[in-house]
Amino acid sequence: MARKFLYVFAALIALVIAGALAYRLYGVEILRMALVPSEAFRAQPRVDAQRYEARAMWIARPDIAGNPALWTPAGYTPATAPRAAVFFIHPTSYIGRDHWNAALDDAETNARAAIFLRGQASAFNAAGEIWAPRYRQATFGAFLTSVADANRALDLAYGDVAAAFAAFVAQVDPKRPIILAGHSQGALHLTRLLREQIAGKPIARRIVAAYVVGWPVSEAHDLAALGLPQCTRPDQVRCLLSWESFAEPADPRQITDIYDATTGFDGAPRKGSDMVCTNPLTGTADAAAPASANQGTLYPSADLSSATIASGTVPARCGPRGFLLIGTPPDLGSYVLPGNNYHVYDYSLFWANVRADAQRRLAAFGASR
Repeated sequence: MARKFLYVFAALIALVIAGALAYRLYGVEILRMALVPSEAFRAQPRVDAQRYEARAMWIARPDIAGNPALWTPAGYTPATAPRAAVFFIHPTSYIGRDHWNAALDDAETNARAAIFLRGQASAFNAAGEIWAPRYRQATFGAFLTSVADANRALDLAYGDVAAAFAAFVAQVDPKRPIILAGHSQGALHLTRLLREQIAGKPIARRIVAAYVVGWPVSEAHDLAALGLPQCTRPDQVRCLLSWESFAEPADPRQITDIYDATTGFDGAPRKGSDMVCTNPLTGTADAAAPASANQGTLYPSADLSSATIASGTVPARCGPRGFLLIGTPPDLGSYVLPGNNYHVYDYSLFWANVRADAQRRLAAFGASR
């Protein structure tokens, strides 16, 4: 079911790579030819958690030089002694078709992942030390086909994430609170991590919040299995935040058509169910807020290597089915997807508010202990 939904995001983001005109002319078929691996899936050994004791297995962690997650726009700085530990799972950065999964030492893929960390994980560097593992992520093409190899690729990727998380927990002070965050494919793996490694286990008491961004979570059919309720107050802890951003007029049919055909974690159809919608401007569920409540949106440079920040430019309100609507399309660059889908910018639209949200929940977590 996960593969079926991520198919949509992969297809949409691939428009940027394959070209929107070609997509309009030839549709998904051209994307399959361009991006689906031609080789059979090759089973690989699971990565032992001990391998993640090495710095080379991480794109970001507190003791490596050139940590991209420490980037901040002008006027902001990372905390010198952050109290929490942040486990961040980056979105898909491997677009090759030679293999179903990225190699851990693929320089181009890792460089692209570092760009994502600058624009996304950096929002948390005032609250915690950020750990972001390299993992053998499934390629974009894995989400454009129904063959069993695609599911095998996702499972392999998750195995790395689970091993990295085990190593993260072993290396972080057991008294430290934990923030979990991810985006897109990373958020998909985070939902499985929550179900299998956190829900109902003692470590759940250490979770400040989980940011499952750019991935749908059904209120009725997914949330209970994740072990965390949705955040309904801005200072609530041990809760989950999730949103998917669309400018208006929004056309999310490519998302809802697939979502409605999938099965939830409770085994029941998701059809017709609302998705969890956290308004990052308020930190609450199913809310609306004007642009004046936006403390800072990142406007990226053309090569996505840096960004400037501006406040008061983007509003947000939770709309039908749980999509986050942001009004008139802001000019953030060329990666806006069909239907006014701002998926690529889910974090950067609300960067300063996410930053404040994490700090506020961390402070409340300390007060609640």
